[in-house]
Amino acid sequence: MFTGTHRRIVSMWFPRLASDRVLRAHPSEAPFVIAARTGSTELIYCLNPAAEQAGLHRGMRLADARSFCPDLISRPAEPARDTRLLRSLRRWAERFCPWVGFEGTDGLVLDITGSAHLWGDEAALLADMRARLERARIEVRLAAAGTRGTAWALAHFGDTEDGLLALPVAALRLAPETVTGLQRLGLRSIGDLTASPRAPLARRFGPDLLLRLDQALGAQPEPVTPEAEPPQFSVRLTLPEPIGLEADVMAATERLLAPLCAKLAAQDMGARRLCLTLRRVDQASQQVELRLAAAMREPARILPLFQRGVTEVDAGFGIDQIRLEATQVEPLPLQQIGPTNQPRPDHLADLITRIGTRIGLENIQRFLPADSHIPERSFLIAPAAFSEAQGGFHAPRPRPIRLFPPEPIHASGAQPPARFRWRRMTLTTARATGPERITPEWWLPDDNWRSGLRDYWKIDTREGRRLWLFYTPQNPGWFVQGEFA
Repeated sequence: MFTGTHRRIVSMWFPRLASDRVLRAHPSEAPFVIAARTGSTELIYCLNPAAEQAGLHRGMRLADARSFCPDLISRPAEPARDTRLLRSLRRWAERFCPWVGFEGTDGLVLDITGSAHLWGDEAALLADMRARLERARIEVRLAAAGTRGTAWALAHFGDTEDGLLALPVAALRLAPETVTGLQRLGLRSIGDLTASPRAPLARRFGPDLLLRLDQALGAQPEPVTPEAEPPQFSVRLTLPEPIGLEADVMAATERLLAPLCAKLAAQDMGARRLCLTLRRVDQASQQVELRLAAAMREPARILPLFQRGVTEVDAGFGIDQIRLEATQVEPLPLQQIGPTNQPRPDHLADLITRIGTRIGLENIQRFLPADSHIPERSFLIAPAAFSEAQGGFHAPRPRPIRLFPPEPIHASGAQPPARFRWRRMTLTTARATGPERITPEWWLPDDNWRSGLRDYWKIDTREGRRLWLFYTPQNPGWFVQGEFA
């Protein structure tokens, strides 16, 4: 019945991938579920054995599950993190064979043909897979067969390879509506399908049903396609004679930048980190690392930024090989240009890169708006190289250019004082603008705002100081918190 007797395929199914990912970092023996939102309802997406023993199941409403199991622990679904874990498992599975592909969103498929003897036999290979995943606290169901379809069926529904015909029709990886339609006709097992006329099945359910059946039986091939390796953005230049002059190294770097940037442009990518490796004739190597403030792929912009690092290189008895690699890249798609939209170089990014090579990119920071009326919370400070400039500083009234912790002054009454003393200076109020009442954000703990609301005033003094004062009605007092330009 099976034609692919020499080919061996392993199906690796992770039935609790999402919950295992969370419980590996935060182990718990209590009932645990991963919930995914569908419309306005949260449904159980994945669960651990303790939750199953409590009577819960996939697709169950989370609210109903909590009524069955009051001590239930839940977390929201994070498909992106599950995908990253599955990709990591795919790379790990390459230790067993080079042909490893994805099987849906929770499984892998391996073509171990010619690889099992490295572990002694096929049973030892599967045992090693199972033991390693068990130590990693990841539940797995394994099965090996002569075809990909049979391996998948055995991993999901269990049984021996000779008992394929006794498995339900759902083991053929069919759509749920197709499985329901076959069951209504009384065709509940794969053996029932093989005994039925093919033409009526094809007319009623389409060609996919017979294709899946033939793939499982080995009548139709189904290759295992491994994931394509990501492109490598690196170039190398071997020199016929050693060089040592700074100008020669910069000229060689310029030659390498052109093909590297062409590779980046072909993939619509830009470099954020570059590594220039200089190998000397004594086999010692020196590296010049360049971190860019923005994604770039223009050789003319990148080359001058290497100047400072190349200057500090010790060439020794000469450099005979140079390698340039983009170790960190980001998407940089092409932009539509026109008469009014011409591309201009980002000189600010170049300046940040130049300064960042001396003091570190993280030390060059910018202000970003925050969604808060509280003066201290109305802005964020973030590294300029790793954040985008944003608008959004739309306060109802002007804010001072300098903001500092509140400093008390001696004054009484709810109106701004005519004269007051601040920082050993006696100041006279010439004009007072306000008040602007700001109430505390009660949902955030902040000791500085526990006294209640504040009435802010802009005070222009006759001595030339322009200050930002506020008054606290609950606990009467005046304070200076900022100074205008």
